[in-house]
Amino acid sequence: MTKTKARKVNRNSEIYIYELVSQNVKKYRMMRGLTQSQLADLVPYSYSTIISIEGNYRNNFSLAVIGSIAKALNIKMYLLFMDEDETKDFLEKQNK
Repeated sequence: MTKTKARKVNRNSEIYIYELVSQNVKKYRMMRGLTQSQLADLVPYSYSTIISIEGNYRNNFSLAVIGSIAKALNIKMYLLFMDEDETKDFLEKQNK
């Protein structure tokens, strides 16, 4: 059995940020009980755009797109850029 080195994640890389936003859009959409189609109806973007963002197939969406999605999900835009640990720490600080 060979040992593999744990790959260090570059949290500042463009790829990581797009993946994080993709995961968070899906997470918050599901928390709101919305389908992808319902979310698309709430923003000025197509259903295929939502699928592409959530599937991380489209790595060129703008802050305007993310802002519209955050508004439709009734969350602050910065939450879409936070990983689980950052969100947990943030919420704990808010509750103190």
